[in-house]
Amino acid sequence: MSKRLPLLVPFVVFTGVLVAVSPLDALAATSPNLGTALNFTVLAGSTVTNTGPSVITGNLGLDPGSSVTGFPPGTVTGVKHISDAVALQAKDDLITAYTDAANAPVTTNMTGLDLGGKNLTPGVYKFDSSAQLTGTLTLSGNGVYIFQIGSTLTTASSSVVQVTNGAQACGVYWQVGSSATLGAATHFQGTLMALTSITMVTGANIISGRAMARNGALTLDANDITPPVGTCTVGSGGGGSGGSGGTGGSGGAGGPGTPGSSGPVPVPDTGAGGTGLVVPALMLVLGAVSVEAARRTLAHRAR
Repeated sequence: MSKRLPLLVPFVVFTGVLVAVSPLDALAATSPNLGTALNFTVLAGSTVTNTGPSVITGNLGLDPGSSVTGFPPGTVTGVKHISDAVALQAKDDLITAYTDAANAPVTTNMTGLDLGGKNLTPGVYKFDSSAQLTGTLTLSGNGVYIFQIGSTLTTASSSVVQVTNGAQACGVYWQVGSSATLGAATHFQGTLMALTSITMVTGANIISGRAMARNGALTLDANDITPPVGTCTVGSGGGGSGGSGGTGGSGGAGGPGTPGSSGPVPVPDTGAGGTGLVVPALMLVLGAVSVEAARRTLAHRAR
């Protein structure tokens, strides 16, 4: 038994170090805390302007601005909160969520890459400046997806954000440093949080998500915006599905959102901008070398 000890000691030490440094435990993306903003489908700072038969499923909030035009012909199925205490609180909570998303630890830097044609797993993806989506972006796997965009987000006509393999739109967040423009017939998903304005070109739809312009305008043109429905099972809170509100012109903002229940989601690295599994792989090599050295020492002593 004593002769085996030199072989076991380095293996045990290596295993402990590997567990301690593994980025799968060290990095975890969690849902930004939307607070009462979770109860709104759209929020804006200056104006909400609509052309055509747009449909907002849920509540509309505006603060500090007071101009909401184009409803009708547009439809808001929930409550309009315009420059009231409810809208003010939701805007404050939006600032918190925006900051949470902006400060999330980055998994991968995608600066200069088009999101079109990409198949991404849960993580935090950073663009130092603008981001472009041309074609289809696939989000694959249960977890939290955060896109940190330094300036503008633009989608080309007929672009698509699709979720698959357990991914949920309630766990997708877009933090845009200036303004976002969704091109004609875009099918978008996730909570879109722009520092300035959001423009949705004719026929662009947010099929599961929210449009939230912190300081500027939300401009619509025959668009549908539908919030996530059902229980959100990603993140550690704040990413659930908000209430749809009442059907009158005043009153509460609907019931509270349902928080995520599965806790922090480990974020594997997917390429550039992070250490990923490099450290564990290096530790594995070092551990193997240590074990082999111990084996040779033991064999030498036995001669």
